[in-house]
Amino acid sequence: MRISNKAQYAVRAMVRLNICVGDGPVSSKTIAEKEIISLAFLEQIFVKLRRAGLVRSLRGPGGGYVLARSAEHIRIHEIIESVEQTLVPVACMDDKGRCNCNEQCITHTVWEGLGRRVRQFLSSITLADLTAEAMGKIALKDNGHNGPVILCDLEGRQ
Repeated sequence: MRISNKAQYAVRAMVRLNICVGDGPVSSKTIAEKEIISLAFLEQIFVKLRRAGLVRSLRGPGGGYVLARSAEHIRIHEIIESVEQTLVPVACMDDKGRCNCNEQCITHTVWEGLGRRVRQFLSSITLADLTAEAMGKIALKDNGHNGPVILCDLEGRQ
């Protein structure tokens, strides 16, 4: 089973948004630069995240994106499912994990179990959990730095 680049970028963008949102809305340009993601591709991802009710967009000067709910209430599977068609492990299963074969294949229980476990695992992790982990990694990376760790620089703001 392979998670697409779009899903990986969506999760990274949401973590970065959560890290940077303390100063207000975050522009997609800022996130694209920080995460080294094509701005055009990231905008497509944010359209899907907005439709899924995970982010809100604010227009005008100082506009950008904010989380639609607290990070503690956003599960990683929601982010992935907002940009992926499905999280099933094999092509012969539908979105609900049912076999599309005329007769249920003899290995269906293996794929059904795998899909259920992957979904349970991704459901057990919140955006807050992943953000805390990311902030820890950023702090470790900057461990030799005597000053404060800069997590996000929104047009000169820290």
